[in-house]
Amino acid sequence: MNPEPKPLLAASNYLNTAPLIWSFKHGARKDDVNIVEALPSSCADLLARHEVDLALVPAIEYQRIPDVTLVPGVCVGSRQQVRSVVLVSRLNNLKKVRTVALDNSSRTSAALVRIIFKEFLGFEPEWTTRSPDLKQMLRDNDAALIIGDPAMTFARDGLRVWDLAALWHDFTGLGFVFALWMAGKTGSTPAIDFVQAAREGLAQRKEIIDSYEKSLGLSRTELETYLTENITFFLNDDLRKGLELYYDLAHKHGLIPGRKPLNL
Repeated sequence: MNPEPKPLLAASNYLNTAPLIWSFKHGARKDDVNIVEALPSSCADLLARHEVDLALVPAIEYQRIPDVTLVPGVCVGSRQQVRSVVLVSRLNNLKKVRTVALDNSSRTSAALVRIIFKEFLGFEPEWTTRSPDLKQMLRDNDAALIIGDPAMTFARDGLRVWDLAALWHDFTGLGFVFALWMAGKTGSTPAIDFVQAAREGLAQRKEIIDSYEKSLGLSRTELETYLTENITFFLNDDLRKGLELYYDLAHKHGLIPGRKPLNL
């Protein structure tokens, strides 16, 4: 008899996902699943094409991909300041921005920056989507959206940097959810304890910091602060309210086709 195939999970290898996937790569659950590493936008595409069973997906995609189920309890979120999702410009005033280049690895943040301009600033710049090369993006545009590890490592001299989670919190008073585990309609929805997996990953953050310290060029203190204060991995009521409002505004501004209820 052939053994039951292992569930296939997709997730990015950004620092902000590392505690969520550590257990599956190195810890107690490493023999329970197979993992595909891909950019957040590609994780969404893999799930939508039924090529993986579960994926850590940009939160906006819950409203775009049919027949996905949310995994409760865990997320990639921020209560106030995230540091790894930023809008960058040589201008000092957002109201002077007329053209914005969006990071093509982003879906949730690309919608968030549109909402910030349309809902809270009252106008809409021209948008273009580019690979995350900041110098190239700013050569042709007033501002650029950068996410993930690249957003924490570029030289900031002569640039104004806005943290998108901080902007969202300033306007709404709420936290923000960037990504969620979702299960697709593949017929395989394994009983994996994602909350316990996240706890195991956070408990092993010294090892995670060891592996990212050199590649990111950030101090251990910065990485520790990021994983314990900037990012939150557990969905609470504040983050859920922020996610509900985000979906409402995304629907209002035509960024999602409908508004599914948040079923957690």
